[in-house]
Amino acid sequence: MRKRSDRGGRPFAVRAAVAAVTAAALGAGSLVACDATGDNSPGPAGSPSSAKPSPKPTPTWDTKPRSVAAVGDSITRGFDACSVLSDCPKVSWATGTDKSVKSLAVRLLGESRAKTHSWNHARTGARMADLPEQMSLAAAEKPELVTVMAGSNDACRPTAAGMTPVADFRADFEESLRQLRRTAPKAQVYVLSVPDLKRLWSQGRANPLGKQVWKLGICASMLADPDDLNSAATARRDSVQARVKAYNEVLREVCAKDKKCRYDGGAVFGYKFGQAQLSEWDWFHPSVNGQARIAALAYRGVTAERP
Repeated sequence: MRKRSDRGGRPFAVRAAVAAVTAAALGAGSLVACDATGDNSPGPAGSPSSAKPSPKPTPTWDTKPRSVAAVGDSITRGFDACSVLSDCPKVSWATGTDKSVKSLAVRLLGESRAKTHSWNHARTGARMADLPEQMSLAAAEKPELVTVMAGSNDACRPTAAGMTPVADFRADFEESLRQLRRTAPKAQVYVLSVPDLKRLWSQGRANPLGKQVWKLGICASMLADPDDLNSAATARRDSVQARVKAYNEVLREVCAKDKKCRYDGGAVFGYKFGQAQLSEWDWFHPSVNGQARIAALAYRGVTAERP
């Protein structure tokens, strides 16, 4: 796993300064039964000529896992959903207990079992490079399902040039799955796509308070100078958008190589978050309503018979 010194993740951890602002105002082909002569006479005794080999069974996706572990970043921690600059895991889309969210764990396990058989190892500010460590913690729980939602902080950097290279993002995600498989080889993995950060910009920029908060450094690669529509600013936002799409393609490709991994098909990226789904404190993270929408998307994906 690669090492890095900046583990804080600027986009979702701009603490003291934001508080000051707010205080003011998501078969082998079949074997044909014929001998060397080309007719349909039986082959030699013991030969497989009269029967086709049985195909290997396709791994079955369990739509009713009985335990859930979550890894990822501030979205999975419910950051800024309940109060300013604070995690609020009770409203987490993945493992929360809030009745208005009805988290994935509650929907799958029921309220009582979700309290004892779901675990949230996500961390605000985490990037994909942090995921292998989180996966090790999740694997130790021996969960039947692990949810993954990470990548926003890899695109949300102080500058577009500082975004995580796609190759590094891939290597870290692959290492994350290897960490899981070492301890929990049978665990299913459900991977959610990185949200459409450009849409969050287009929605949040309509709010004056949100733009004031953004000036303090939240996802500057996308949100800096939110009203600047000149060619340079547009190109910068487009480059972030392209990187998010590249990350999602990596999630899809790497997940497809693991027989027990399922990608959401871009469901979170494609969801049209509106202002009601955004935090009233930073107009960027999901609100309680937004967390509930993600929970619904995840439940639909996990319980579908096919991806």
